[in-house]
Amino acid sequence: MKIAVCLKQVPSRDWQPRVNEQKTWVRDQDAAFELNEPDAYALEEGLRLKEKHGGEVVVCSVGPARVSQALREALARGADRAIHVEDEALAQADAYAVAEALAAAMRGEAFDLVLTGLQSDDQGSAQTGVMLASLLGIASATIIMEVGVQGQALRVKRELEGGWFQWVVLPMPALLTIQSGINQLRYATLKGIMAAKKKEIRKVARPAGIASRQQIVGLYVPEKRKQTQMIGGSPAEAAKALIAALRDEARVIT
Repeated sequence: MKIAVCLKQVPSRDWQPRVNEQKTWVRDQDAAFELNEPDAYALEEGLRLKEKHGGEVVVCSVGPARVSQALREALARGADRAIHVEDEALAQADAYAVAEALAAAMRGEAFDLVLTGLQSDDQGSAQTGVMLASLLGIASATIIMEVGVQGQALRVKRELEGGWFQWVVLPMPALLTIQSGINQLRYATLKGIMAAKKKEIRKVARPAGIASRQQIVGLYVPEKRKQTQMIGGSPAEAAKALIAALRDEARVIT
């Protein structure tokens, strides 16, 4: 079974974001980066399927040279090799541009299954996976909580709203976007870290003509504000005014 897992390197959750001078993205040079958490669950699911059914796991990503750190981490956890579409401009690309770059690099591989995290921790659009499936011309299902292989088909459990779930059967090749918490993550061992140094990371140039269709025109850190409102009148009037403020302005009660 040939499995591709798409990964993204995102700013660390422990890092305090700083907006760049153009106010269109964070200051990469000041940031600490890590593997996107939902993608880590996709990787773990791919490794478990490989252990059960055989084959290989290939991790794929796009972005600047620093992305190789996330790919090396995935190789240390057990992936067999990596594909990196290396380009500085893809660090801020939208979901469609990322999907186009990944699709161009992956078409010749003939993967049976492609896994992605449900969404990224930075932009959180949850669109790259479904766009990639469309570009590759394969079936897809989203928000996956369980994966079963039945011959040349997959039986997967999808999480819906309101505590509901849905079982779906789809043919391979297919793409699944994995929900966080689907499994227990493994971490790289010393043996895995040493072995990762010898594993291949194939560098691929960004195909011509790929450009973002979406542009971030403004980015800012939410401002913290404190405002005190004095409520006067009799106790009954004050209570009535307080309830109205909590219901209509703060919207913490109904």
